[in-house]
Amino acid sequence: MLRKQMYHSLNELANPNGMIIFGGNNDISIPLCELKQAFALDNDIYNRSFSDLSITNAMEYYDTYIASLNPENILLHIGESDIDFFLSAPSEFDKKYVELVRHIRNKVRECRIIIVSLKNYDKDVDIAEMNKHLKYIADSEQCEYADISLKRVWNPAQTKDISSFIYSTGFVRPLNIKRPIYDLTKILFCFETCSI
Repeated sequence: MLRKQMYHSLNELANPNGMIIFGGNNDISIPLCELKQAFALDNDIYNRSFSDLSITNAMEYYDTYIASLNPENILLHIGESDIDFFLSAPSEFDKKYVELVRHIRNKVRECRIIIVSLKNYDKDVDIAEMNKHLKYIADSEQCEYADISLKRVWNPAQTKDISSFIYSTGFVRPLNIKRPIYDLTKILFCFETCSI
């Protein structure tokens, strides 16, 4: 309950049209300030993740804690608490996810929706199947799909150095380059797999 009250207060301070991380329990502790600083992220990024987030309550949470921010981008990382629901009723899971995507689009037509896969470092077949469904939903609803399911070779120090160089030479602001969404998802969701 305290987190939900905090989100209402933070929304009063937040700039509209930013990027929202809308995820579950594992996403609550993403260290946004440190990652923004380390990788020279100039975006307004807000974490609106919940320990009890499920596809069954996601639309309500979106309306209550995110819609007022009028997000330009939203990273949907939903499903980690829905494995049992998905296994028992995959078509119902898909239907609810599609309803959420369409609901967001009805509220903010120009919102860029990115569906983020679940991590599957242990190659669990159930999570792999859910990720296939998430990819299909992303394709069918014209969303982007960010696959973070497997550990990949990624050199965060190199990414940090490149970001710092581009930022320090002044190319970021004059060219108004937006960082590719896959780079952002690696930074935000996979930072703990490598040390900087």
